[in-house]
Amino acid sequence: MVDHTVFKAKVEDRSIVIGVIGMGYVGLPLMLAATGAGFHVIGFDIDAPKVAGLNAGKSPLQHVGDTAVGAARASGLFEATGDFSRISETDAILICVPTPLGPHREPDLSFITTTAETILPHMRPGQLVALESTTFPGTTRDVLTPILESGGLKSEDTLFVAYSPEREDPGNIDFSTTRIPKVVGGAPIALELACALYGSFVHEIVPVSSAETAEAVKITENVFRAVNIALVNELKLAFEPMGIDIFEVIDAAKTKPFGFMPFYPGPGLGGHCIPIDPFYLTWKAREYGFSTRFIELAGEINTRMPAHVIERAAQALDARRGKGLRGAKVLVLGVAYKRDVDDVRESPALQIMDLLDVRGADVAFHDPHVSEIPMTRQHRNLAGRRSTPLTAEALAATDLAIVITDHTAIDYDLVVEHAGLIIDTRGRLPISLETVVRA
Repeated sequence: MVDHTVFKAKVEDRSIVIGVIGMGYVGLPLMLAATGAGFHVIGFDIDAPKVAGLNAGKSPLQHVGDTAVGAARASGLFEATGDFSRISETDAILICVPTPLGPHREPDLSFITTTAETILPHMRPGQLVALESTTFPGTTRDVLTPILESGGLKSEDTLFVAYSPEREDPGNIDFSTTRIPKVVGGAPIALELACALYGSFVHEIVPVSSAETAEAVKITENVFRAVNIALVNELKLAFEPMGIDIFEVIDAAKTKPFGFMPFYPGPGLGGHCIPIDPFYLTWKAREYGFSTRFIELAGEINTRMPAHVIERAAQALDARRGKGLRGAKVLVLGVAYKRDVDDVRESPALQIMDLLDVRGADVAFHDPHVSEIPMTRQHRNLAGRRSTPLTAEALAATDLAIVITDHTAIDYDLVVEHAGLIIDTRGRLPISLETVVRA
């Protein structure tokens, strides 16, 4: 058995080397938090242009910015690489890779397993491996650890494996990585080492009894959000024919100082967590003969919201303009999955644009944060479409503008002044305006 107190001593004197695998929405902020505390970080990524950009001080993420990455590079504490043999230089390995869904909504752990198999030949005794990717309970114990042990290392003896779920909220300036409490789970020694490491650059550590519990914490957080968003989406559908504005209802309800937490409806769920993570639990629960009916119902409600937006748009065009969607000029406002970020992963805007294409509409989009729609697995036909400048002429030429993502930088006064008909899915515009229809 290796002397794990050496690891803790290296944390204390900042001589430890941290490897972060995946320089994206989770790994990049994590690297900045660690280098900000004086640790040397090697960032690993298979994307060669991203690696080159990072080493030139360029951030791949708009909401992070070049200044922070440039400062990390200038400090000499950060370097990026695609050479995974350098895992041998690290003392701690933090895995921040995607965990998407497969074509039948089954968990896709291929990024985790491929990463583990890639680093395996370069590992040495005494390293800590912490998985941050969101996944179902049991992944760290039953999937990751056996791969890492297949090279001869033994958990809690010469290898220490923990789980600490990412809790990033891109674009949220109030909660940086260092200020978000860090949940950590693992076997006793792994837990001790992971808490020591994370505790050196995160203000609050929340240890739990096992990796499976930590995995369940992350799933629970996202299920909670998905179910509550589904609830208000269903309430919106119930209130619409009654002529009641759900946004006014929620704003009034949240004045109650107890017993109510506001969630807001929208055009569908987006991002890398809420549309995906609950289905990891439903899949795992079936292994134990349990059907998560509540979660699956919430998923059904949320996934049908883009179609609801299309139907409302068709009804509004017919009632207000006397025409259908076929041939109509439609301008989608905002394609990112949330306000003030450039991330389009799982964005409902992409599905809505696809549905508009199918209905024969002439579709354009404007997004101040997304200049061009990247290639995605589900919406390949949209790749390469570029953002249209938001001008009075462009708005006047459209039959319909649809607010999908309510970015702060969008000029809503200009939209209201020149667009003849607006579908508002975010409650951004006053319902009292004759040209505004909620969806």
